[in-house]
Amino acid sequence: MTTDPVSPRIIGQRLAEARKARSIRQDAGAEAIGVSRPTFIAIEKGEREAKPAEIVKLAALYGQPVSYFVRTMEPLTDFQPHFRAAMEKVKPADAEQLKVAIGDFKQFVENYLDLEKRMKSPMRMNYPQPVELNPRVNVTELAEDVANRERQRLGLGDQPIPNIRSLLESDVGVRIFFMPLPRMFAGMYIFVDGLGGCMLINSVHPADKQRASISHEYAHLIVDRYTAGIDYLTVFGRKPANERFAESFAMSFLMPASSVRFRFNEIVNTTGNFQVGDLVKLKHFYSVSMEAMALRLESLGLLKQGAWDLQKEKGLPIREAEKRLGLVSELRPEPAYPERYKFLAVHAYERGELSEKEVANYLRCDIWEARRVIQESMFSVEVDAEGRTHPIQADFETSLLTDHS
Repeated sequence: MTTDPVSPRIIGQRLAEARKARSIRQDAGAEAIGVSRPTFIAIEKGEREAKPAEIVKLAALYGQPVSYFVRTMEPLTDFQPHFRAAMEKVKPADAEQLKVAIGDFKQFVENYLDLEKRMKSPMRMNYPQPVELNPRVNVTELAEDVANRERQRLGLGDQPIPNIRSLLESDVGVRIFFMPLPRMFAGMYIFVDGLGGCMLINSVHPADKQRASISHEYAHLIVDRYTAGIDYLTVFGRKPANERFAESFAMSFLMPASSVRFRFNEIVNTTGNFQVGDLVKLKHFYSVSMEAMALRLESLGLLKQGAWDLQKEKGLPIREAEKRLGLVSELRPEPAYPERYKFLAVHAYERGELSEKEVANYLRCDIWEARRVIQESMFSVEVDAEGRTHPIQADFETSLLTDHS
């Protein structure tokens, strides 16, 4: 466990940001710990050291663990100002929910950095070159070219991406979190110095929509790297060039043209037709929504423009078609934090860097769930030739390159 003293300035900064994230006034904070407002302001400025009992009370008021306020590392820059322009267009009720989500997003990102520093395990960043949009360039065609180039760079060929979150985290170095947002929002994106691109995806949406949102936010990493933004599920009116780029990139990245054309033509050549059931099969193959699949076929000239709108008006029997075809979605709800984040937390526990309670705080769960996650991560079950099971404890730091000869 770290025993380095914590600067009053750092504690004060964390206390101030946590208070603002919950829209709590300074006088309410002062009343909660029984001090005057000037004294409270001095605590937040780091001019007066916060007492342990005061930190405990304020942590409870702000809904944060005490351990968050006594970290020695410098806190990340407040995320709220980066999203201010996007927040100004949001209804007051939704703005408040977004404000809380942005605060939680920042804490998850900071937790990630803390775990990496504890474990001396920085994430490898393998980012694509940024792209600048020129008014004279066809944005849709550019996005298609960039998506194809990115697929080649990552060695994807033209096949579906089984787990886009895992791919972007492990092969690119993007940090992706899932949390509930108002339903009209798809997600948000920010680039943080020293951490790179970070996404927050709306956890209330279906898995296929979430995949599209991840691809969309990834496009912003390419075309709007240093501009934080919040994306709506649907944009009405004339879309700006960067949004048109992101939409086209997402469709091309998830459904590459060469692969889609090949499979569409294969179906038509075999059956002489392309029916709703075939659209359902393709949707499942690429793990996208029916709408995304239909619009992709339209954009490639394989279906007539407006075909999707016409069928949507009739009421497509999607669920019935899926049952008849025996198609069951393999997409499961995503956890709030990345898999690597979880294993770093468990590894820190195994090293004695974190207590069970602290692991629970990092994973946003109760201590019983934290124990279950720790057990699952540190123990595996092997089956021998006779069918008997044997629990095996994993020692994360055991070398597999040791010469045992």
